[in-house]
Amino acid sequence: MKNFAAEFKAFAIKGNVVDLAVAVVIGTAFGKIVSSLVANIITPAIGLLMGGIDFSGLSYEVDNASISYGVFVQSIIDFLIISLVIFIVVKSINKAQALGKKDVPPAEAPVAKPSEEVQLLREIRDGLRR
Repeated sequence: MKNFAAEFKAFAIKGNVVDLAVAVVIGTAFGKIVSSLVANIITPAIGLLMGGIDFSGLSYEVDNASISYGVFVQSIIDFLIISLVIFIVVKSINKAQALGKKDVPPAEAPVAKPSEEVQLLREIRDGLRR
C-alpha cells in the first residue's frame, strides 16, 4: 500500500496532471460564461428576429408525454458558439506563437575539437586503410 501511495503522489504532482486540472477548472468556468451569453443574450435576440420565439419553451405533446426540443435547439446553439469561440482563441494563440518565432536559423554550435584519443584512433584507422 505504501508503494501505491508513493506512485499516486508522483503521478498527481506531475506538471501535466496539474496543468490538466487547471484547464478543466478554467474550461468549466468558461463554459458557464458562454452558456450564460447564449441563454441570456444570443438566444433571446435570435428569438426576436424569428418573431418572438422562446426556444426553451418549444415542445411537442404526444399523449401524456412532452418532447422539449427547444432545450435541444438551445444546446446546439451553445455548442456552435462555444466551438466558434474556442476556434478563435486557438487561432489567435497559434498566430501569436508564430509571431514570437522569427525565421532566424538556429545558430550552429561550434564544433568541438576531438580529444587526443579520438585523433589517434583516426590516424590508426587511416593508416590501416592504406
